[in-house]
Amino acid sequence: MLIIENLNHVYPNGAHALRGIDLVIPNGMFGLLGPNGAGKSTLMRTIATLQTPTSGHLRFDQINVLANPEALRRQLGYLPQDFGVYPRVSAYDMLDHMAVLKGVTQPAARKETVEALLNQVNLWTVRHKALAGFSGGMRQRFGIAQALIGDPRLIIVDEPTAGLDPEERNRFLNLLAEIGENVVVILSTHIVEDVADLCPSMAILAEGRILSQGAPLGLIESLKGRVWKKTINRHNLEAVRKDHEVISTRLFAGATVVHVLADNQPGDGFEPVLGGLEDVYFSVLSASRRVA
Repeated sequence: MLIIENLNHVYPNGAHALRGIDLVIPNGMFGLLGPNGAGKSTLMRTIATLQTPTSGHLRFDQINVLANPEALRRQLGYLPQDFGVYPRVSAYDMLDHMAVLKGVTQPAARKETVEALLNQVNLWTVRHKALAGFSGGMRQRFGIAQALIGDPRLIIVDEPTAGLDPEERNRFLNLLAEIGENVVVILSTHIVEDVADLCPSMAILAEGRILSQGAPLGLIESLKGRVWKKTINRHNLEAVRKDHEVISTRLFAGATVVHVLADNQPGDGFEPVLGGLEDVYFSVLSASRRVA
């Protein structure tokens, strides 16, 4: 279990990246959802001991992370948002090299580890191919393979499906789901569907603050009977915004579909809609912007 208490981070230029973060993250998949610039990557780098927070406490099981970062690193697998590799090196040789760096120095044990991981992430048939020739999804699966070296108990993946096509995204998410059964896996993303598909618990982060947290189904239930939709001409959108709390808009067949939040039927032409996690996300962000 990962426990985060009153975590704050202020950059030298005065920017507050994290503001009083409190989270308890059990075994399993945990989704950290937020827009770009919300502070997700700062939080992930802090948990991964790549930067020291301005204040606060981090504990993973019995490890005081800030006092003993090396102890956490021995339990950690990390796939950052920008994962670089030597492009001309084969997947097998690169993973073998990374295993050495992670302390798997005995040749037989390292061979067994590398071969098992390449099979687990379904890259065995391309193990001798240079990484430069990998697709985006293949590179991400290789990134997971290197993160799994040493059987880590805490795995962090930062924006892992951005830019993947639907087929590769499904492959990658299925792999994460298999991994996340017995360890803590933190999935940091701005893609709502990734969290909805995978995570039994989650938090929404924006402007360095936790705005909401809980089980996705519970958060969706909290909006029951409060989400309404209407199809309008896009030129009427500003008028609708003046009269209603618009939480999202999208184009469909040339028209604009608006979702609004209201405790009662908001007026002519609006009909109830079964809210989803996207409505939760947008309503939380909308409420935060109004307060700001």
